[in-house]
Amino acid sequence: MANSTHTPFLSQPNSDESSQSPHPEGTEGKYLPSLDSTIENCIGKFCWAQFLQAIVVSFAWFFDAQQTFISVFADAQPMWHCNTNISSSCNTPISDLCHLPTNSWAWDLPEHTSTISEWGLQCAGSIITGMPASAFFVGCLIGGLVLATLADSSLGRKKMLSLTCVAMAMSTLLTALATNVWTYSALRLISGFGRATIGTSALVLSTELVGKKWRAQVGIIGFLCFTLGFLSLPALAYLNIGSTWRNLYLWTSIPTIFYSLLVHYFVLESPRWLFIKGRKEEAVGTLKTMAKANHESFTMSFSYLLIEEETWNVDLYSAIKILIEKKWALRRLSAVMAIGFGVGLVYYGMPLALGNLAFNLYLSVTFNALSELPASLIAFLFVSKLNRRTSILFYTILSGICSIMSVVKGVKSYTTIQIGLELVSFFSACSAFNILLIFTLELFPTCVRNSAVSMVRQALVLGGVFSPVLAAAGRGDGFVSYGVFGVVIICFGLFVVCLPETKGGVLCDTMDEEEYKERHQNYLC
Repeated sequence: MANSTHTPFLSQPNSDESSQSPHPEGTEGKYLPSLDSTIENCIGKFCWAQFLQAIVVSFAWFFDAQQTFISVFADAQPMWHCNTNISSSCNTPISDLCHLPTNSWAWDLPEHTSTISEWGLQCAGSIITGMPASAFFVGCLIGGLVLATLADSSLGRKKMLSLTCVAMAMSTLLTALATNVWTYSALRLISGFGRATIGTSALVLSTELVGKKWRAQVGIIGFLCFTLGFLSLPALAYLNIGSTWRNLYLWTSIPTIFYSLLVHYFVLESPRWLFIKGRKEEAVGTLKTMAKANHESFTMSFSYLLIEEETWNVDLYSAIKILIEKKWALRRLSAVMAIGFGVGLVYYGMPLALGNLAFNLYLSVTFNALSELPASLIAFLFVSKLNRRTSILFYTILSGICSIMSVVKGVKSYTTIQIGLELVSFFSACSAFNILLIFTLELFPTCVRNSAVSMVRQALVLGGVFSPVLAAAGRGDGFVSYGVFGVVIICFGLFVVCLPETKGGVLCDTMDEEEYKERHQNYLC
C-alpha cells in the first residue's frame, strides 16, 4: 500500500504529521479543507430534495423486511381438524397427526395455503421444514461475503442497491413457480444472496447524501421502512387467507422490480464515494445538483480546491484486508461483529419462533412488527443524544433477561405474560440492532465503511442461520430457543465495552484520518 501524499487533518496546525508531510505546490502555509467540511458547505442544510432522496433510498429496507420474514406465513404449520365420522381415536388438541390414518384428519384451509401442506411436509422433521428459511439466511451469508466490498470498490452504492434489488426480486418471482421443497429452498438461497447487501447499501448511501446534522436521523428512516415492510406481511397474509402461498411472493416481487428502476434513474450516487474513487467531476456535478436543490449559491471553485484522496487500493477484497491489517480496525470490527451475532440470533429468531407460542400467529407477528416502530422512533428522536456504548449494553441485557424469563412456567395468565416478555425482548433487540448499525457507521471511515457495515450485517445474518434450528428445537423445550437467545445476547453484548464512544464525533473519510484520530484519542486517555 502506498502512503498518503496528503496528511490527515492538515488543517490542524499543531499536528506533528502536518509538519513532516510536503504540501502540494502553491499551498505552503495554507490549511487544506477536509472532504467532510467541503461537502458540509454544500449540503449541510437539510432540504426537501435531500429528504426525498433519503426516503427513496431507505425504502429498500421495506422490501428487505418482506423477504426476511415472508417464510413465517408461507411456510407456516397449518391448522388441522379430525374427521370424527371416520376415526373416533383422533383428538385434535393432543393427537400427533403423523401417527393418525391419513383419512382421519384434514387441513382447516386448502392445501395450497402453505408449503407444508401443499408438499406434505408435516411429518418431514424440523430440518426439512426449516430448510427454506435457513437457506435464505445462508444465501445472505454467502452473498455478503462475495458482494461485501463491491459498493466500496467498483460498483458504488447506487448501482449496488439497484442490482441487488433486481436480483432479489427476480429470484422471488421465480420462487412462486417452485414445485418442491428442494427447488423452493434453492430459490430462497438465491433470493438471500441478492438481498445480502441491500440494507447496507441503502444505509450507507442515504447517510452520505445528507449533512452531518441529519446523518443519524436519516439512518433511522431505513429502520422505519423495515418496520413497515415487516408490518405489511401479516396484512398481506391475512388478505391471502385461503389462497395460495405463491401469491405472497408475487405481491412482494413485482413492486421491488419497479423500485430498482426508480433507484437507477432517480437516485444520486454518493459524492463522498465519487471523490474517494477519483471521479471528481461526477462528484462536483452531484454536489452542484444538491446545492441548487438547497437554494444555496454554489460559488466555490472545485477545480482549484485541494482535497485529500484515499490512497489505499480498495478492490474487491482489499477493504476487508485493510480492516484486518490495522489493529485498531480489527479490534473494532471483531467487537461489533460479536455484538451483531448475539443481536441477530434474537432479532431473526424470535419472529420465526412465534408459531411455538399459544397465541394467534397473525396477531403475534403484528405485535412484533409494531414493537419495531417505537424502537425505530426512539432511535430517530434520541440518537443524537444517546451514548452508543451505554445504549447497546442496556438493550442487550434487557433483551436477554426478558427472553430467559419468557420460558418460566407455572405462573397464572402465563400466555399473556409470555407474549409480553417476548415483545419487550424483541423491542430491545430491535433497538440494539438500530443503534449498532449507526455505531458501526461512525466507527469506520468512508473508504471501508460499506464493507464494515456489511461484515456486521453478516454477523447478524449468521445469528439468523442458527435461529430456525433453535426455533424448531424450542417446540419441545422453550429454553432451547428463548433461553439460549437470552444467554447469547447478554454475553455477546458485553463486547461493546471494547469500543470507543462515537456520539457527536466527526466522520472520517480515509484510514489515515481515522488512525490519526485513534492515536490522538489514545494519547488524550
